[in-house]
Amino acid sequence: MAHANPVDSPARPRPALKLVKTNDLSREDWLSVRRNGIGSSDAAAAVGLSPYKSQLQLWMEKTGRDDLFAPIDVNDESTPLYWGTLLEPIVAAHYTKRSGNRVRRVNAVLQHPDHSWMLTNLDREVVGVPEVQILECKTAGVQGARLWKDGVPEYVQLQVQHQLAVTGKRAADVTVLIGGQELQIHRIKRDDLLIARLIQLEQVFWGYVQSDEAPPVDGSDSADKALRCLYPNDVGSTLDFSHDLEMSGVFSDLLAVRQQLDSQTQMEALLKQRIQQKMGDASKAVFETGNVTWRRSKDGVDFDLPKLLLDHPEYQAAYAIPRLGSRRFLVNQAKG
Repeated sequence: MAHANPVDSPARPRPALKLVKTNDLSREDWLSVRRNGIGSSDAAAAVGLSPYKSQLQLWMEKTGRDDLFAPIDVNDESTPLYWGTLLEPIVAAHYTKRSGNRVRRVNAVLQHPDHSWMLTNLDREVVGVPEVQILECKTAGVQGARLWKDGVPEYVQLQVQHQLAVTGKRAADVTVLIGGQELQIHRIKRDDLLIARLIQLEQVFWGYVQSDEAPPVDGSDSADKALRCLYPNDVGSTLDFSHDLEMSGVFSDLLAVRQQLDSQTQMEALLKQRIQQKMGDASKAVFETGNVTWRRSKDGVDFDLPKLLLDHPEYQAAYAIPRLGSRRFLVNQAKG
């Protein structure tokens, strides 16, 4: 993220305000409080730099449209959320064991003293250490570990800078448990130039929330999911963009990109076939920069479903499962 001139702020950052105590706060009430601002875990998504969530999906959550998504099951053991929550105390305890720094919980939603829409929940507060004041606990599984190979990922850095902005603190330690067995500790110091730019960009996003105007899409899977949830059905109407220069340009760009993809797909098929032809009946080919395999899969068994239903039509009603339709996006280029 590029640095920018800082927005007007006191020379010495003021401490955060305690907005709501969380000791006896239910998850539903906690989520309700979070809708009133941008939390630290929202920071990267709010500025369009999250690898997991688009601005559009975050906007839907902040404007009360998140009920269009499938509900999140906090007890689902297959999700990173479940394991992250379960292992947070363990990560915090091992941080203390490794660093010698004592930590304690902060049972409150904190609010920036000047920007009321900036909120944060801290995993832990580091006690009695002048060099660092905040502990952020993370876990990374097999898929997430790749994001940590070069240090703290950008989206986590933005999360921590948001925390430092809200609290006025000087530094935070990020402790991550990778693959359930490797503990890393990273120090992140306050960057006032980055914080200033972060506040500016978050404020732009919060403007979308306040005006109930959707932010632009970004091409991510998250944005695609959000659009499908926002507009699951069509009403049969037709929009004429023939004289809309902006949208006509978008459509022309789409056609050009698709032509390039078709060309690249054909080239990929040609190159693959040239290798296959040289391999013949070999199972593997080795090159200076890698290898390819071309092996026969195991034989299997398929069911002739139409014939099965023809012979036993009663199965249709007994075992049929309703399948909801979905909108398909088809591109038709004008001929001529």
